[in-house]
Amino acid sequence: MQPSDTRASAATPDASTEHTLDRDDRHRPGGRGFRRANLALFAAGVATFVLLYSTQGLLPVLSADLDLTPGQASWTASAATLGLALGLLPASALADRYGRTAVMTASVLAACALAVALPFAPDLTTLVVLRVLQGAALAGLPATAMAYLAEEVHPSALASAMGLYVAGNSIGGMGGRLISGWTAAALGWRWGLAASAALALLAALAFRLLIPAARHFTPAPVDPRALARTVGRHLRNPLLVRLYALGMLFMAVFGAVYNTVGYRLIAAPFHLPESIAASIFVVYLVGTGTSAAVGRLSARLGRRGTLYVAVGVTAAGLLLSLADSLVCALLGLVLITAGFFAGHTTASAAVGRTATEGRAQASALYLIAYYLGNSLGGTLGADAYHSTGWPGAATVGLTAMTLAAATTLHATHQARTTRRAVADA
Repeated sequence: MQPSDTRASAATPDASTEHTLDRDDRHRPGGRGFRRANLALFAAGVATFVLLYSTQGLLPVLSADLDLTPGQASWTASAATLGLALGLLPASALADRYGRTAVMTASVLAACALAVALPFAPDLTTLVVLRVLQGAALAGLPATAMAYLAEEVHPSALASAMGLYVAGNSIGGMGGRLISGWTAAALGWRWGLAASAALALLAALAFRLLIPAARHFTPAPVDPRALARTVGRHLRNPLLVRLYALGMLFMAVFGAVYNTVGYRLIAAPFHLPESIAASIFVVYLVGTGTSAAVGRLSARLGRRGTLYVAVGVTAAGLLLSLADSLVCALLGLVLITAGFFAGHTTASAAVGRTATEGRAQASALYLIAYYLGNSLGGTLGADAYHSTGWPGAATVGLTAMTLAAATTLHATHQARTTRRAVADA
């Protein structure tokens, strides 16, 4: 071929190229594959978060039945998020090697198998060990689901598909807490865990039956050294490190509050029945509305402005909740939940925009920090509640929000310093 022929072929797509462009067979709205992929990932989200938070709604029942302090019982919730955090990077590497569908299927079915064993745990140690293993097994879903959607769903429909997956996460998180809590209040914690396992297994089977086969996955070899280099670059990026810290601090508040609020509501001065106290997790739905509104708030105030609002709302909720009034306690919980979701949504979105390469690893590191924050905050909050009551748990949350405010103020100072340096140059 002559040089002129090369230029012509580069300028004008040939018939085979046009045919390839016309044959983009990724799932689009209205197609059967799109509906199945959406429903499958929705079911996967439900199964994952039903299992992840299945013990959080029954912590007071666990304490009463096994004679545990709130701190000891909270380990059944913190252990799962700890296992999930530790499993995220290995799961993402396995998904790159063996395929998204295979890893998601193995992940959710292994977690369900462990869920079936949980009601038979003879003591706290066994229960905690099983929960760590269950969290590690669950890591394959959050590490892989969005990558599957990005590869298999047409870009024009990706936002709606991911929105439905996140909705499944939210409904599963709330449903796991409610179902286990209500069942435990009536029949005991073992039946509460059994009910969560049954619901999760049904959702997992629906996922497996509905998920379309991956058609655009390309296997990649697992290269631990390349992974370590990418992770190292992210951890040397000051902005990413601040975002990871913010995710951890906001989730620490969430863990501290939601691991102890059930204890507070059944104790003086409220003395609510356990079934009513378990229903408090309906407040989790506040997060759905907050997450949708954060984009508009961020467009008006910017990322740091939105983070200041999130910190302020969360802190205001913690202070309001200190009053011995049920109305104040509930309104405080609404504000805490709204502030948490605003902070988490803003920080997690900023990670994707900040990372110019290795975005999957950058997001995985954020999730690791996020779930470690849940484990740390949940345990510290429960121990503080056991020592000094609700003011102790609220103090853990206020300390985390003070650190979050300091982190954001430091970022603001750095940005102003950089702008002045550019202006003086």
